Amino acid sequence: MRPILLILILVVIGVIIAVATGFLHISQTRTAAAPDVSVNRAGVSASGGRTPAFDVETGTVSVGTKERQVKVPNVQVNPPANQQNQVVANTAR
Repeated sequence: MRPILLILILVVIGVIIAVATGFLHISQTRTAAAPDVSVNRAGVSASGGRTPAFDVETGTVSVGTKERQVKVPNVQVNPPANQQNQVVANTAR
């Protein structure tokens, strides 16, 4: 249960950040309307009603590449001097 709650919290925070930075714009285009409910001896009946509609605009992300020259360091590993002597002594036996 805790991992699901953590994921939901992160999603809500992500949406808040997207709206706050202008990356996500949500506007309501149609309001909601409750259905008409009537109760009689036959039971309960509902008619009408309308769900809300929203218009969502998102920003774009452009990803590109550029050619660059980067100097890569040369790494050389040298064992300690006493280890080299031990390796030589072990192979001489």
